[in-house]
Amino acid sequence: MKKIVLASKNLDKVKEMRLALQDLPVEILSLADFDEMPDAVEDGATFEENAIIKAKFFSEQTGLACLADDSGLEVDALNGLPGVHSARFAGWHADDHTNNQKLLDELKKICAEESKAAYRCALAFVDTDGTEILTTGKIGGKIKTVAKGSGGFGYDPYFYIDANRTMAEISPAEKNEISHRGAALRKMILKLKGRFR
Repeated sequence: MKKIVLASKNLDKVKEMRLALQDLPVEILSLADFDEMPDAVEDGATFEENAIIKAKFFSEQTGLACLADDSGLEVDALNGLPGVHSARFAGWHADDHTNNQKLLDELKKICAEESKAAYRCALAFVDTDGTEILTTGKIGGKIKTVAKGSGGFGYDPYFYIDANRTMAEISPAEKNEISHRGAALRKMILKLKGRFR
């Protein structure tokens, strides 16, 4: 059976992606299944560039096919920030709490209690033969300064998908249906199905 490594140490993201990929005839591994693994240098200017960088790097490191995503939040009132820096918005060792606090601080500076925003995802697959496949997904919504919900991760408690609900208030199954990563994954699965029959 074909082995694919997911280029992530984020257990929530790995769980989300494993669920979406469960019908493919492949064995899904994550970076947690390997001993000490160096970090990829994500110095691309776009989500797409960073996803390809990660997929290539971890395919070379593991000798396996690799699926990598780069995703993040773009807030209109902040001119698209945090963008490609979403995971490290509050610094290199940032976590969800410090990144969210930085987001709230930046909105406070411009006296904004809400803003149009979008989650974007670029998903890259690099096979051992050098084949590269790239897909993308997006969901629009609003960022508000009032957090709701205890599910999800990242900026989910502040990302409102409609007037009343945040991404942190919906089930993992519904999130896969509507999210930026879910959209990119569905496109990727269609392309991979033809590859792994």
